[in-house]
Amino acid sequence: QVHLVESGGGLVQPGGSLRLSCAASGAKSSMDPMGWYRQTPGKQRELVASIIGVRITNYSDSVKGRFTISRINGRNTIYLQMNSLKTEDTAVYSCMGKYYGREIRGQGIQVTVSS
Repeated sequence: QVHLVESGGGLVQPGGSLRLSCAASGAKSSMDPMGWYRQTPGKQRELVASIIGVRITNYSDSVKGRFTISRINGRNTIYLQMNSLKTEDTAVYSCMGKYYGREIRGQGIQVTVSS
């Protein structure tokens, strides 16, 4: 069975940075695309960043220019570098990956941006 595990969340002040990591276990081939969702209570889940291979990336308008998604070549491990964080970035962030057409999601990790 394929699992995704996130790490790196926490509390940060506005304007600060955090780096999230996501590692897959159990996958015998590449997961594509991989990406990051976020969700806050009462709001729809938002796909903030996705990556295909190591080069093709896509971002939501809300994070473009501040967040960077990256991937280790040949591995189902991705990162989300989040800079210039705002209070509205506070959410549960979960990693996702498509594996043989099925979307797998991690449990999620809390990111809180507050002074």
